Amino acid sequence: MLMLALSGAYAVETISLQALFKDKAIVLIDGKRRVLKTGDVSPEGVKLLSTDTQEEIAEVELDAKRKVLKLGVVISSFTARGKGSATLYAESRGHYLVDGLINGVPVNFVVDTGATLVAMNSHVADRIGLDYRRNGRPSVAGTPAGYVRTYNLKLSSVQVGGITLYNIDGSVIEGSHPSEVLLGMSFLGQLDMKRDNDKMELSER
Repeated sequence: MLMLALSGAYAVETISLQALFKDKAIVLIDGKRRVLKTGDVSPEGVKLLSTDTQEEIAEVELDAKRKVLKLGVVISSFTARGKGSATLYAESRGHYLVDGLINGVPVNFVVDTGATLVAMNSHVADRIGLDYRRNGRPSVAGTPAGYVRTYNLKLSSVQVGGITLYNIDGSVIEGSHPSEVLLGMSFLGQLDMKRDNDKMELSER
């Protein structure tokens, strides 16, 4: 069961995603059971935008704030908090390495502004629990070792420091490379980035 703390004009405190169907979801909002079809708005002001039964996610909106909800995954509030931020420091080779989360699972990121997507090897994807072969769009990418198969898919959430973004474009590369997850522009492009010598500051817009 997914528990989500909410804030907004309707003073909703909690919502849980109980069941998911094509174009319909059953949610518990402040203890009240609501059956919503796509486009419906509950009496509390929660609007169901879309559902995806394969990915087990639903997108909802409250007080102009959107979230992608996933069954069984706890995520943060609709943000009455301020804008999230993260400060990174370069290691000896000049790379910015940072621990973070994908779909709530810990991973090691390396900032890569040359990468279009958040990209990871298939071993990391298996550990996270991504069913990329079924849900991903197959493609091929060239590497120094030759061509490898890749799968493009949506990541429910990507978190670095105090920043959590949802429904991020990602890619899974078959094999053991790259060794760290590439924090690419599908995540970074939604943020403000500022570099000062070996320090990089990321902040939500």
